[in-house]
Amino acid sequence: MSMNRPAAATLAAAFCLLTAACGSSSDDTASGTTEAAGSTSGYPVTLDNCGRKLTFDKAPERVVVMNGASVAEVSTLLALGLEDKVVANQQSYGRSEVPGRAAAIKKLPTGGITLNGAGDIPREAMLGLRPDLTLSVTSYGFEQKNGFATREQLQQVGANSYISPQGCDDDPSRMTVADSYQLLRDMGKIFHVGDRAEKLIAESEKKIAAVAGKARTDKPPKVMVLFASPSGETDFSLVFAKGIVNDILAKAGGANAFEDTAETLFTNVSKEKAATTDVDALVVIDASGTDAAGYAKKLLKEFPQWPAAKNNTYVTLSDSMYLGPSNEVAVKKIAEALHPDAA
Repeated sequence: MSMNRPAAATLAAAFCLLTAACGSSSDDTASGTTEAAGSTSGYPVTLDNCGRKLTFDKAPERVVVMNGASVAEVSTLLALGLEDKVVANQQSYGRSEVPGRAAAIKKLPTGGITLNGAGDIPREAMLGLRPDLTLSVTSYGFEQKNGFATREQLQQVGANSYISPQGCDDDPSRMTVADSYQLLRDMGKIFHVGDRAEKLIAESEKKIAAVAGKARTDKPPKVMVLFASPSGETDFSLVFAKGIVNDILAKAGGANAFEDTAETLFTNVSKEKAATTDVDALVVIDASGTDAAGYAKKLLKEFPQWPAAKNNTYVTLSDSMYLGPSNEVAVKKIAEALHPDAA
């Protein structure tokens, strides 16, 4: 799916977290990087990113994180202990499963930028920040027609630009947890903290494997994944059909109840379709300004025929359900709800 970005920005304003999944490309592999863990040298570092060769002679010191309705990039920097490198961050959901993360993001400098109509950093403001690295969820953040500084313009002022996995073609429908690991690896190489990145990845893989081993089943429970409605009214216009959520559900021993209804990230489910689908569990995405638990309870009351309603099975999540360094948290929480005997 290629989302209309101004529309995405509007939705992001409403939900505060539309798609951290708006980046992806497991094919974006880092190359030419030879790093010895603990080495004090290790530069230059070279990566291939969306058809561009990025070369770093030293670790970036002035990082600008564009919004893109994501927290994947800023959360990855925080997980790697790189918060002091950020001079301007525009990403925030206001909620996180990771203790202290939302507060840590809130403390980061924003650069005092007046954002454009898409809720992001316009060209002149970007160049005025004097970045040496700019992170964008997708290629949209570097398109001149949208009023942004291009990758070429940034390069002319000495700034590298990085597009997150799946962001080259802006198709989050194909995203998996492996893309979260790719983002960690790439940032680890760029900042010469690859040992930290690999440790985080290994810990995540170990936790997910432990959960998946216990939650394996021949008949995975069917799960509806959707946003909490800001108004509290029933809204099935943005139900997840594809993307990283499906990989997370599979690892938790579940399956997306609406996976076959669209080839894009989201599907619009009618109330009739929802009423006649066996929904075994709800995963409701929380954001600042919404009441995910209250919304889940409302839906379970409105659709008492769902197995989820009969068993009161729902989970509220925020950033761990998207591209980012904490997918294992979502896997564990969902598995505990779907398979309490295996938890």
